[in-house]
Amino acid sequence: MPKNMLSDPREHLVVIGNGMAGMRTVEELLKHEAGRRYRITVFGAEPHVNYNRILLSSVLAGDKDLDDIVINPRSWYGDNGIRLVTGDPVTAIDRDAKLVTAASGLSVHYDRILIATGSRPLAPPIPGLALPGVCAFRDIADVEKMLEAARTQKRAVVIGGGLLGLEAAWGLKQRGMSVALVHLMPTLMERQLDAAAGQLLQRDLDRRGIAFFTNGQTEQIVGKERVEGVQLADGRFIPADLVVLAIGIRPNIDLAKAAGLEVNRGVVVFDDMRTSDTSIFAVGECVEHRGQVFGLVAPIWDQAKVCAAQLAGDATAIYAARALSTRLKITGVDVFSAGALMAADEADDEITLRDESRGLYKKIVLRDGKLVGAVLYGDVADGAWYLQLMQDKADVSALRERLVFGRAIAEMDGAKAPGPDLAAMPDDTQICGCNGVSKGTIVAAIRDKNLTSLTEVRAHTKASASCGQCTGQVESLLAFAAGVDAKAVKKTLCECTEAGHDEIRAAIPAQNLKTMAAVRAAFGWKKPEGCHKCRPALNFYLLCAWPDEYADDARSRFVNERVHANIQKDGTYSVVPRMWGGITTPAELHAIASVAEKYAIPTVKVTGGQRIDLLGVKKADLPAVWGDLNNAGLISGHAYGKALRTVKTCVGSEWCRFGTQDSTGLGVKLEKMCWGSWTPHKVKLAVSGCPRNCAEATIKDLGVVCVKAGYDIMVGGNGGVDVRVTDKLVRVRSEDEVLEHTGAFLQLYREEAHYLERTAPWVARVGIAYVKRRVVDDAEGRRALHGRFIHAQSFVQRDPWAERVHGAEAHEFSELSAMVEA
Repeated sequence: MPKNMLSDPREHLVVIGNGMAGMRTVEELLKHEAGRRYRITVFGAEPHVNYNRILLSSVLAGDKDLDDIVINPRSWYGDNGIRLVTGDPVTAIDRDAKLVTAASGLSVHYDRILIATGSRPLAPPIPGLALPGVCAFRDIADVEKMLEAARTQKRAVVIGGGLLGLEAAWGLKQRGMSVALVHLMPTLMERQLDAAAGQLLQRDLDRRGIAFFTNGQTEQIVGKERVEGVQLADGRFIPADLVVLAIGIRPNIDLAKAAGLEVNRGVVVFDDMRTSDTSIFAVGECVEHRGQVFGLVAPIWDQAKVCAAQLAGDATAIYAARALSTRLKITGVDVFSAGALMAADEADDEITLRDESRGLYKKIVLRDGKLVGAVLYGDVADGAWYLQLMQDKADVSALRERLVFGRAIAEMDGAKAPGPDLAAMPDDTQICGCNGVSKGTIVAAIRDKNLTSLTEVRAHTKASASCGQCTGQVESLLAFAAGVDAKAVKKTLCECTEAGHDEIRAAIPAQNLKTMAAVRAAFGWKKPEGCHKCRPALNFYLLCAWPDEYADDARSRFVNERVHANIQKDGTYSVVPRMWGGITTPAELHAIASVAEKYAIPTVKVTGGQRIDLLGVKKADLPAVWGDLNNAGLISGHAYGKALRTVKTCVGSEWCRFGTQDSTGLGVKLEKMCWGSWTPHKVKLAVSGCPRNCAEATIKDLGVVCVKAGYDIMVGGNGGVDVRVTDKLVRVRSEDEVLEHTGAFLQLYREEAHYLERTAPWVARVGIAYVKRRVVDDAEGRRALHGRFIHAQSFVQRDPWAERVHGAEAHEFSELSAMVEA
């Protein structure tokens, strides 16, 4: 023990556990002047400083590095006079002698103890758990094992379909592994989501390439020298090189139990966070309070604040459980849950809103005029508002009919302005769940320290510095508290860089950057390999800039583009052959019918883009299906890609008495010119033979409306959720002019739009006047754009189905579910 500590007259607080709960309590204690009466020793079982365990899934997925999730660096302990002992777990507490002993034999005297030993992964007695290649998902050591497996192995099985299991599966998928998830229950996250939301979640993750085995009872983990697979009780077998156990946690009570403290499921604590020994406190996942144990971070922050206040001498501080919410950290999958999942009895009301095509689901549960539960999927913007209504026990009777539609609709009568009422929001409203930061803390920091940027707010409060889901709320609070002094937030490509899309796109040709590594080096990327946001974007930008030099990186594409088919909710795929301008032949129809019968494809559907969709194709059958279609002259319709999808046409002057031009023939020419092109987002074209517009050309990315005097070219339309009618670009007189203007427009879009930006928002952003200047007014520039488009097309107009029929990317079609044996 350091000499100065032997002579330190202050009370000695020993903290057992260097995790989030224990260190948050210490942080809160240091805010109290009376908290300085303690000298503090911290014992940690892991050889690391305090880190944010919540973000381990982000490290696994490649969105963050280990350094990014450190909460308190080693210097923080020294600066606050805290003695830190890492890699040396406490093994005994002698309450009579008031001694704590660690595994190394180190013993220290204590006046107070804070137990924050957390939890341990649940590990049921499954044969094979001890095999190499089996791990939990709980700490840095587990993540390092998983990352090593992702570098050297191919197939992973995650056991457990709760929050942790889903985040583990997604992280491993992001690292390039084939992933299957086994879950005992019929639907995912059944403790946080009702069946409908759980089914939507499974559908969306199916589409991202994760195979699911619900109702799956794990009987054995199979292997000789290391893991080889998972055997289910119903006879199914799933091959695996890595098995991750993520079925839950249990409080780590061993030390407390051995010390004679009262324990049940957890270490029993009272409202003041004291255990049955008044000199010993406990917080976090190891505790049990009023029969409840804890696995989410929000209540742990509350416990830390109460415990710190008690240690500082505030006997009035008590802990009371509040309504909690759940969020899933998988990019692009928005899930929120709080309170009751369903009505408890007939007196409760359930109100649901569901839009299957948009992947939107909302359910609220009402009891005695109050909101007691909410489940949101696809649109979670109102989650914080619903949670606040629950925590406030507010009477929502007057809003009942509109409540499920969200705050903006519920309050549209003018009683309150739509959106969050920041002035009326209570100061203790939690904004950042990862770091337990309230509105009051954020506003006080902004005003007291004159903060004017999001970066400064993050540095001083940690709000939105972790998973980032609360960034919008923090930005709103910054604008609210700093007013005109608030600096606009620069929209960067991703968190790996401070550069935006336009800067990067401009630099690629200007600096002769021809690889992703070169781009990352030029802009000082924070992560050497990039992340799930920047890799696909850089891949497209380089492909667009250097069509004759850059090799497309399939690993940086989404799963549908990698396998050249759209994954469906049940894990099968859809196959859509190209039909030029919507035209087909009896021979092609015979071939499609034969394929559907031969491979037992359950659904054959005509699409809105005038093609035929074969739905329910098994992944392992895809190359054979494509081969049979190729034999009939059918090629990929790119229905899965950020590419030209369809050119919809009407029959035009050939058959229709109203037709002014040969719209079908022109549509075929357009599709022959444009197919195979990669674009920032999907692109749909249409040609209508007259102003009656039967092909709906005025809601396409580019549409042509034939008139007697020629052809009106329309651009920037969208017929999806946010409908946008096209802007008129120009009227031309000949088909050749249509082709040239179309090629020029698409190349301008390819070269200047942001990745994942449709033409509708792009045209709205840059303005139709700018597009006209580049494509219509500047004839030489138009011809150059068209020339670059045709040049690029010469490198991509190869049928990807035919290439895979002949063996390209064969590993993509060795699906886990295809290898399941009865």
